Amino acid sequence: MTDYQTILTERHGDVLVVTLNRPDRLNAASLDMAGEITAALADLDGARAVVLTGAGRAFCSGADLQSRGGGGGTQGEASHAALTDHYNPLMLAIADLPVPVVTAVNGPAAGIGCSIALAADFAVAARSAYFLQAFVNIGLVPDGGASWMLPRLIGKARATQMMMLGEKIDAATAQGWGLIYACVDDAALLATAMELAHRLAAGPTLALGIMRANLKAALDSDYPTALAREADGQRRAADSADAVEGGVAFLQKRKAAFTGR
Repeated sequence: MTDYQTILTERHGDVLVVTLNRPDRLNAASLDMAGEITAALADLDGARAVVLTGAGRAFCSGADLQSRGGGGGTQGEASHAALTDHYNPLMLAIADLPVPVVTAVNGPAAGIGCSIALAADFAVAARSAYFLQAFVNIGLVPDGGASWMLPRLIGKARATQMMMLGEKIDAATAQGWGLIYACVDDAALLATAMELAHRLAAGPTLALGIMRANLKAALDSDYPTALAREADGQRRAADSADAVEGGVAFLQKRKAAFTGR
């Protein structure tokens, strides 16, 4: 595995685990960290599912404001450059992955950290974790795709509450709202996330990747376009080795052994 400076990467069978590793800064996402996560996700090396988590007592406390670039421009120009050149490519890398993503949210997920946590297919949070759109508290606006993501996850009213009031949403509330997949006891967090990731990795990951793409596209598509995209995706999936194996396993009344091809 590549030797990164701000993250750790480990392979557990078919699952790639990426750990944000700046615990002394509550895993604040520096520009370097954004780039390293993006690079790690581009180098799956056969991994069929990804788990993202944080070292120490936080998932990610937000963007590291001390690392904002931008040369000699204004703060606004520096923020714009940081987003367009570093953080936005990271969010798109997560969105465009061809395999399922699970986040194990082990503590605060604030600012861009909240967006990273919620960009997963399955966000699993420790009971002590919370989600925070902190931007309003410092006179900024949500980024990392939050203004697109939140109303689609929890509706306009709750998205407005999170964005305009800047209050912490605890993990139990987040699960009740449908913001995350599950809230679990702290001690069970990583085991729960890994079990889910291994279950996904053992599935027909080519089809799961198509599902990811279709779900993302459907959020902005009209009904006929969504139907046509599903038909195209089904054509790809039906021609896969996994589809053949799934059909044979069904007829033989056994569990399918999927390979992701």
